[in-house]
Amino acid sequence: MDDNQFDYVIVGAGAAGCILANRLSADGRSTVCLLEAGPADRNLYLHIPGGFIKAVSNPRYTWQFRTEPGEGSGGRRISIIQGRTLGGSTAINGLIYNRGQAADYDGWADAGNPGWGFADVLPYFKRSERRVGAGDPSVRGIDGELPITDCDWRSPLCDAFISAAGTLGMPAGIDYNGHRQRGAGYYQRWIENGWRVSTAKAFLAPVRGRGNLHVRTHAHVTKLVFEAKRAVGVQFVAGPDAPSTEVRARREVILCAGAANTPKLLQISGVGSQTLIEGIGVPLVHRLDGVGENLRDHYMVRLVARARNVETINDLAQGPRLWREIARWALKRPSILAISPSVAFGFTNTQDPNLDADIQLNFTPGSYKESRSGVLDSFPGFTLGVYQMRPKSVGYVRARSARPFEHPEIQPNYLAHEEDRRTVIDGIRLARRILETEPLARYCERIEFPPDTSTSDDELLDFARNLGNTAYHPMGTCRMGPRESPTSVVDAELRVHGVHGLRIADASVMPAMPSANIGAAVFMIAEKAADLIQGRNTATAAHVDSPAWPQGTGPRDARAA
Repeated sequence: MDDNQFDYVIVGAGAAGCILANRLSADGRSTVCLLEAGPADRNLYLHIPGGFIKAVSNPRYTWQFRTEPGEGSGGRRISIIQGRTLGGSTAINGLIYNRGQAADYDGWADAGNPGWGFADVLPYFKRSERRVGAGDPSVRGIDGELPITDCDWRSPLCDAFISAAGTLGMPAGIDYNGHRQRGAGYYQRWIENGWRVSTAKAFLAPVRGRGNLHVRTHAHVTKLVFEAKRAVGVQFVAGPDAPSTEVRARREVILCAGAANTPKLLQISGVGSQTLIEGIGVPLVHRLDGVGENLRDHYMVRLVARARNVETINDLAQGPRLWREIARWALKRPSILAISPSVAFGFTNTQDPNLDADIQLNFTPGSYKESRSGVLDSFPGFTLGVYQMRPKSVGYVRARSARPFEHPEIQPNYLAHEEDRRTVIDGIRLARRILETEPLARYCERIEFPPDTSTSDDELLDFARNLGNTAYHPMGTCRMGPRESPTSVVDAELRVHGVHGLRIADASVMPAMPSANIGAAVFMIAEKAADLIQGRNTATAAHVDSPAWPQGTGPRDARAA
């Protein structure tokens, strides 16, 4: 293999890049170069689920991005960390597998993206998934590389939350990745036998021996190389002062660098808004005003309660009890080391529990100082987070300069839209009701925040602005859409408008936020991208009989959700 000439060059070995590297090299003939800015994933904290607390604070394995101050975040800069290692954010994130509602993807198709309706993309969700546990095989995958398991660890607090949620119209015992999302239960996640299974572990590690696949870590891409308006390769360096290396793509360059780095790389390479590109002193290759626009993110507001008469993670994560949990993990028994940060879920509608969900509830039988992931509170506590699943507030990502190591300007404009503000206020009120509802109330000594004195809309909104945080789901900054749309960047085959030999396959192409954590949707995008790139007929669309899909969840029924 020529070390500098490949059929495909993939930028970013994260959630999408590892899947694409596997699929594009599977024929044994197509040569693939996968470039990752970060190091290999050898740190143990990247593989133990509970190690996320250590991993997310380590800049060696993460992009330590921060948002710009905004009114919706109380003038604060919010840390919006993303993965920077093999596996990307799947090596450091919350491990939750959540596809969202069928209507999300039908909405993508109806916005001018043929082939992206739910029936079209369901086979791609199934392709990557190996469901370990109960699930309807008509909608769940069983032969994929990524194990999706049920939580085997149980907490009286989680059980009480699920029961309390049930009294407010969220039924238990559902497969939220099946025919209906609305309900409450324990999350499904990519954990198997106590270990995190990132995309690097599931899709890349088993095929590293392929002679036609070349993986390079410490490869920070600094520029896309164009000949006229065709992408022919990339330049990368091992560090700020290291010499530049160029690799060429005979067929295509594929960007999988994420919702922050993908638009930034386009901009510093001369593709984007003419005003921005001229402002950072880069020659204009192609004007494409949508690059970096349409940023959306889930804004999480967390309520914290002080617990009584029950053990919490705060108790289990210290002293002899921590050693007990370590021993249980080593013996492959249920342990706090092998759970996702958010353990239980609730999906409901703030106005009517019989309608499709508009908020997601994340329950954790533990709590963190200042309601942020990192340092556990000294008191026994538990947390109930809430966020609007389809935010209307729109922001942007913009390169600050032509310097490839400078982080971009990230402005999500949290809570800028009135509907977002209304939904977060209603969501806080609903979360409070759950905390005060039996059987969860028996474990609640008191709600630490928001304080009982915060009762008005203005007070609850002020609480959300000052203590809300990201759910780490940035997307949409290179949105898919028709060429005539002023904010679209790629077409329905993920090709960048106006240039050749360049595609994007990551969260940035999502035209609208799915009602879910975005990881599962990124896996699906990568699987579909592989077929599009190789010119194969896309996977046979699933046949979805309307009786099997309850009202409001079928492919064409839930637009208003």
